[in-house]
Amino acid sequence: MIPFLLYAGIFIGAFYIVRFIHHRTAIQDYTSLKTVTFGDESAVRSNRTASIISIVTIFFMWGTFTGSVLLPSFLHMPGPYVGDGQFEITVQAPDGTTDDATVFWRVSDTEDGVAPDAPEGDGAALNDSVLIRKYRSGQLRWDKNDATSRKDGALIVAINGQPVKFDHNRRDANDNIIDTKPEVQVENGTVTFTDKGALSISPSKGMQMEPIWLPPPEAVWYRFIEIASDGYQGSTLLEHLGYSLFRVIVGFFFGALVGIPLGYAMGLSDWFRGWFDPIVEFMRPVPPLALIPLVIIWAGIGEVGKIILLFLAALWIMAIAARSGVSGVSISKVHAAYSLGANKPQIMRHVIIPNSLPEIFTGARVAMGVCWGTVVAAELVAASQGTGMMIMVASKFQLTDIVIMGIILIGIIGFGIDMLMRWAERVLVPWKGKG
Repeated sequence: MIPFLLYAGIFIGAFYIVRFIHHRTAIQDYTSLKTVTFGDESAVRSNRTASIISIVTIFFMWGTFTGSVLLPSFLHMPGPYVGDGQFEITVQAPDGTTDDATVFWRVSDTEDGVAPDAPEGDGAALNDSVLIRKYRSGQLRWDKNDATSRKDGALIVAINGQPVKFDHNRRDANDNIIDTKPEVQVENGTVTFTDKGALSISPSKGMQMEPIWLPPPEAVWYRFIEIASDGYQGSTLLEHLGYSLFRVIVGFFFGALVGIPLGYAMGLSDWFRGWFDPIVEFMRPVPPLALIPLVIIWAGIGEVGKIILLFLAALWIMAIAARSGVSGVSISKVHAAYSLGANKPQIMRHVIIPNSLPEIFTGARVAMGVCWGTVVAAELVAASQGTGMMIMVASKFQLTDIVIMGIILIGIIGFGIDMLMRWAERVLVPWKGKG
């Protein structure tokens, strides 16, 4: 909830600040008076300032909630408690007498920390000490050095003077007994009890994410530098990315090679439309990931199986895009070509293909995105090289920095592919949107 509120606050604040600056500095001319935004593609453009602020905000929140060294400490969210603490326990012996003892605890941010010194004390209950790792909880057998133990009937009746009571008589809706354990707040932590009556000490964890869940940005960057220079799992980073890109390009190429002619045939012939339409419409909603088990059975886990899977992922998208492009050609353009004496091959060459290319390029962008996502998922199942394989192996060893690095690379490359497809569309289809 807090990250969402912070993100929403930055979004709203940035919106009004940028709008205020824009109104003060914008040139007032006829174009600036344009107010039509519905149904006019040229009226709404991506605000680059908003894009930059959005990316900066994401990295800012990432650093804030991970304690990144890239941000000053006053911008960090409260982190986990690290240091020493203590609290008093009151132990009641089987004969009803009570005695107080002190529990000394220390939270260390390293694995080789040392438990705090605890004076032994006197009486039936002796002092105890426990070492706890940051972000973790610690358990303490408080009776291990006492004259009487839990087995003898000794129990803790108060923590820091607050009485603790176990309710063994609560029942749920099915009349099952609910054993309620007391929970006591102490300075910088919480104390409760395990099922066997030992103490469980949970230091305050703050609001920062543990590195195993979300490492700071610099940790991901250092891991990227390491893998870029030394490689991972026997292959360099470029080899992992290269294998994934190769599979996507080959699978998309064959999918387009078959899908575009199939789409043209379905758009120009009622017989082809009737024959293939049920197949295409049946396969279109089937996610490519659902085909992975079948492809493995048919073609194994090698390169051929992955390329077949990507071929199937692109085939139906490209067929539908080509069919839609042909069906969307204005009949007036066809009649105009006939009136000028064009024959069918010329109409196909100069009318149908040029006017269907915008739809085909749109389908190609979608198909490339689907193929890129599919190849990563396929490599998660079975691969010895590839981005998905790198993420899968890292996740088994809880190397979250490698996982996040792989996700970022996947997003960057996917975005780059889309930008490349947009550029190719602008160069090859300059007439798109111009009637």
